[in-house]
Amino acid sequence: MKPRKSGRFVSQLTKSTMAVVMAGGRGERLRQLTRNRAKPAMPFGGKYRIIDFSLSNCVNSGIRQVLVLTQYKAHALIQHIQRGWGYLRGEFGEFIQLVPAQQQIGEMWYRGTADSLLQNLDIIDAYHPDLVLVLAGDHVYKMDYGPMIAFHVEKGADITVGVVQVPLDRAREFGVMTIDDTQRVTRFSEKPPEPEPMPGRSDVALASMGIYVFSRAYLEERLLADAADPASAHDFGRNIIPGAIGDSRVFAYPFENVQTAAQAYWRDVGTVDAFYEANMELVYVTPELNLYDEDWPIWTYQEQVPGAKFILDENGRRGEAVNSIVSGGCIISGASVRESLLFVNSHVHERSSIFRSVLLPGVQVGRDCRISGAIIDDRCIIPDGTCIGENPAEDAARFEVTEGGIVLVTRDMLTDEDNSHRGAKLRAAMEAATRN
Repeated sequence: MKPRKSGRFVSQLTKSTMAVVMAGGRGERLRQLTRNRAKPAMPFGGKYRIIDFSLSNCVNSGIRQVLVLTQYKAHALIQHIQRGWGYLRGEFGEFIQLVPAQQQIGEMWYRGTADSLLQNLDIIDAYHPDLVLVLAGDHVYKMDYGPMIAFHVEKGADITVGVVQVPLDRAREFGVMTIDDTQRVTRFSEKPPEPEPMPGRSDVALASMGIYVFSRAYLEERLLADAADPASAHDFGRNIIPGAIGDSRVFAYPFENVQTAAQAYWRDVGTVDAFYEANMELVYVTPELNLYDEDWPIWTYQEQVPGAKFILDENGRRGEAVNSIVSGGCIISGASVRESLLFVNSHVHERSSIFRSVLLPGVQVGRDCRISGAIIDDRCIIPDGTCIGENPAEDAARFEVTEGGIVLVTRDMLTDEDNSHRGAKLRAAMEAATRN
């Protein structure tokens, strides 16, 4: 079959495709950050949520029928999608529809990623899509799904898996595969302890992005067969994909820059260190992830807040930010912010300094604070005189410190009693230092 990647051909395919976004994951490796929210609902990049990237990719690709499957602590996610993603026109058959776990098969919640689709096959069938695009809702990337869907059709594939190259030492966190010279998958291992490197590339492995394309009929067939297997974990990576390689046409679609054929930007922000690094990358002069791209906007719900404000202009009390992203509603009052990312409605008070840190929405930093190499969770109130990121032993006793040395601070770690006591103690120490 000759390639037919005209805009009309691709648009016809995307119009007949339904996307299913799996957004029920716990995100346990993000530790306290996902204690009260699902990973797809995590704030990212100043004003977005992680799920906004998958949903924006769908809308920008021309896929306007989207199911979002929720399960774990979904309130923040449901609220965000209801507020920011209700603009598609239902009378034209367009929607982003929230589908909470409903125990549709017996008394079971979702037993795995494949089971989550099995339990919602009736909803998928009701819309009669030709193709089903299965997505994870917890990765950060910009991708036009149209060419991948066209690749799937042109190859006559039963399953197409989106793939990226990852460093070999991190590959055990992913599904790793081997392909032949036609890009057909010959082996697939989910989170192998000893990942197989790519041929000729001992330092990288080919990893699944958690993006799959199926025909609706084939998907239903495989899900029903998997459900009948009592030994199955009912998971795409562990069961559906490996089980299909022997008797079906499974292909890998490389996620590459169209112009340069280089690896495109994709981040699995599944750990606190990875989340921190991905946010920090955005403050670079020319970040890999371009959030200023008018041709591929990232859509989201935005609070109605005023612009960021920088006040006071005295030595030692100058409101300033350098090499940083400061979102709307922020006030920098006689404080210094450097190489940091501040989400909406964060306030930093006088004589405080923020360096290489991420402040999630609504953080309040008191006077005379020093914060370095930290993530401060939403609505934390940092008392006057607090120092974070300078004394590892003290940080480990009060907060949580990652393998990469990043200090994670949440509201649970900052009780009112501790705040009051610590704030008074640190203020007294600062005043004594000033007198001396």
